[in-house]
Amino acid sequence: MTFVETLAAAWRGRNSLLCVGLDPDPARFPAHLQGRPDAIFEFCRDIVDATADLVCSFKPQIAYFAARRAEDQLEALIAHIHTAHPGVPVILDAKRGDIGSTAEQYAVEAFERFRADAVTINPYMGRDSVEPWLAYPDKGVILLCRTSNPGGSDLQFLDVGGGEKLFERVARLVASEWNTTGQCALVVGATFPQEIARVRELVGEVPLLVPGIGAQGGDIEATVRAGRTASGGGLMINSSRAILYAGKGEDFAGEARRVALATREAINLHR
Repeated sequence: MTFVETLAAAWRGRNSLLCVGLDPDPARFPAHLQGRPDAIFEFCRDIVDATADLVCSFKPQIAYFAARRAEDQLEALIAHIHTAHPGVPVILDAKRGDIGSTAEQYAVEAFERFRADAVTINPYMGRDSVEPWLAYPDKGVILLCRTSNPGGSDLQFLDVGGGEKLFERVARLVASEWNTTGQCALVVGATFPQEIARVRELVGEVPLLVPGIGAQGGDIEATVRAGRTASGGGLMINSSRAILYAGKGEDFAGEARRVALATREAINLHR
């Protein structure tokens, strides 16, 4: 199945719009994992195994692996998810954005080396920088639109003509011109529910990846009400640190499951 089909099946089968972000910081690992050569893999694997039935996707952030020369552990983690939990798509959070020839190599990295089901990319170099990713029609291409960080407004809220904001132009272009294969999605931060609603108005059924709940303070009810589709889906609502580091001892994965379950139920309450 394609990424979009797998995601839709996960929304239904797991009754979940929750995406768990995998941002492993060894300094925050439980004591029994400290100093172990494969600690990053072991930590993330245990989180994954404890929460896989509660989520619609996992989202490993590549920087947390690459900064510690742990790309091999990232490969092993994605392979583990595909083998042990084949109905859960993996989004590689890489936020790549470069000219076409370089984008081709980044796409090989994401889709052929790491075997991710989808990837986040930066659209601000234009369509030709996005096209190499669209050459993999079974994969998801998730473009930054309205990000959750405060500084996102520096550029994304600029008027690009006729009162249209830059993030609105991105949303409109992706939905109307770039998404020819139906594989695109958009990143819209939970810290801006009014903008989530505006993007949903512009893009119809296009899936939205929504970071910013949990540690970043985004409101779950406002996020769901602003971004859900008519069928109560359409969202991948990401939580990372609040779930990953809910526990500090050997039962860290059980604590992560407890928070993930509560988060899923809080999301479903407003669907």
